[in-house]
Amino acid sequence: MRDKRDYDDIPGTYVFDGQASRQGYHLNMFCLSLNKAANRDVFRQDEAAYLDKYPMTDAQRDAVLSRDWLGMLRLGGNIYYTFKLAIFDGMTMQHAGAAMSGNNMTVDDFRDMMLAGGRGIDGNRSKQEWAEYYSKPENRAHYQGDANSDVANRAAKKNKDDANG
Repeated sequence: MRDKRDYDDIPGTYVFDGQASRQGYHLNMFCLSLNKAANRDVFRQDEAAYLDKYPMTDAQRDAVLSRDWLGMLRLGGNIYYTFKLAIFDGMTMQHAGAAMSGNNMTVDDFRDMMLAGGRGIDGNRSKQEWAEYYSKPENRAHYQGDANSDVANRAAKKNKDDANG
């Protein structure tokens, strides 16, 4: 296990550091293989069989087959490599960005957000900030349920515990 990093507290951030590189090596090598037309043809014929060439974890394999773009990043995927799979599927970077937003954002919404300067900083500076925000009863109705956020999970549990007395 690696030491904690400052960026571990930034919500929605999946830094491709040394640990992520080691974790996602086979996932990324699969994605890189899609640079070759012959590999794309074989993958297109039987995706699951093609993935057998790469000793990915079950979670990585499932993320590829279900096109869980954000999941691939969480499992060590590098955005530049995983985008090769998105291109294979005929997606643009805006499609992939919307899919990776984690909140069912449409491509048009994503494009508009980026043209307006990106996601606002308020409420997005740290997971600690999220915990403080969602710990207030008046903010619990705004909880959007990022199931993969430890802070959001704790906030949801607290909301449930509070509701149950």
